[in-house]
Amino acid sequence: MDALSIKRRFGIIGTSHALDRAVTVASQVAPTDLSVLVLGESGVGKEVMPRVVHHFSKRKHGPFIAVNCGAIPEGTIDSELFGHEKGAFTGATESRKGYFEEANGGTIFLDEVAELPLTTQVRLLRVLETGEFIRVGSSKVQKTDVRVVAATNVDFSSAIQRGRFREDLYYRLSQVPIEMPPLRARASDIHLLFRKFTTDFSEQYQMPPLSLSPDAVEVLENYPWPGNIRQLKNTTEQMSILEIERRIDSDTLLSYLPESHRSRLPIREAVDSESTMNEREILYKVLFDMRREMQDLKQVVHDLMQGTSHQSDPDLARRLFEQPPASLKGLPVGRNDESDPVSVADAGGWVRQEDPSIGPMKATNDAEEVEEIEEVLSLQDSEKELIRRALAKHRNRRKYAALELGISERTLYRKIKEYGLK
Repeated sequence: MDALSIKRRFGIIGTSHALDRAVTVASQVAPTDLSVLVLGESGVGKEVMPRVVHHFSKRKHGPFIAVNCGAIPEGTIDSELFGHEKGAFTGATESRKGYFEEANGGTIFLDEVAELPLTTQVRLLRVLETGEFIRVGSSKVQKTDVRVVAATNVDFSSAIQRGRFREDLYYRLSQVPIEMPPLRARASDIHLLFRKFTTDFSEQYQMPPLSLSPDAVEVLENYPWPGNIRQLKNTTEQMSILEIERRIDSDTLLSYLPESHRSRLPIREAVDSESTMNEREILYKVLFDMRREMQDLKQVVHDLMQGTSHQSDPDLARRLFEQPPASLKGLPVGRNDESDPVSVADAGGWVRQEDPSIGPMKATNDAEEVEEIEEVLSLQDSEKELIRRALAKHRNRRKYAALELGISERTLYRKIKEYGLK
């Protein structure tokens, strides 16, 4: 059976290559009796892989038992897994079968297997190697025929180095490892999962489903989702219940996402006061840039008036006359008549008129007009132009533009709407 059919049968949503690979490996190893170790972060959906393995195995008609090893107290974990005899410990009023005995002929899924105590790991290793175990309080060896599928979100290399997990048990469990990709590595699947969840909650709570604006989809797909599918599902459920407006924009979505994990948007970790400071910083940046540009322009004009060639600083002249700063475009700079060898064109940009017959510019009454450059600039226009240049530089990828401007992407979204930028 191909990966698409398996995903449909088990309700697995997604089209990423990594997810298809995990499903394919699970179906291929299922007919064997090899131990399987499912690896992946918390909330990625590791629990579905053991069911795929069990369903396509020769044990599919046998029992399937899922055990959360991290939820069982250390003092009772041996009894839960391997059973106990009457009187083995205080409260053991009768004999009891363990999970390995109950799952005989079937599959047992040990979730969070890295949480097992070292003494229990020794018992588990013996079951995997020989199929034998001993109940707590008994000396009789019993046999069981169980397929073990384990899962964890722990880094085994670190756990083994710290002495928290047996290396021999790790190699015995991971005869076939299956890696479940995190949600951030499945960006194309995130919107599909969101639509699935909002449809389910729409039916459950009898309300219209949510839909996302294009900018909200961009935020959705670029957020790192540290809680993976579980976090996405919880966020969708919150919005389904709390939002009256069923069309969700980026600002609304961001209000449900913790700022501490917005590293891929990218958005700085900031409270509202710091966001305000970011806006102030961009204004300061615009002002300092304009001040420097105005000083450079005055210097070139002064040199021209004194008969000094600006070729002594060709880069400065080229930057000012051939490709003027965006913050100075459209400003009135002196006169623009035929007798002026340097003129400013309108929206078409800056033009330098060169005539060999004209020598260095002479100081005339027009020099006063040139020197008295209008320095009252519009902060809003300059800020708008700076944002436009950043967007153009990064081909309208707003997350990178926000990073270069030193502001949060949320602030950039608001500025784009305010200035009507596309």
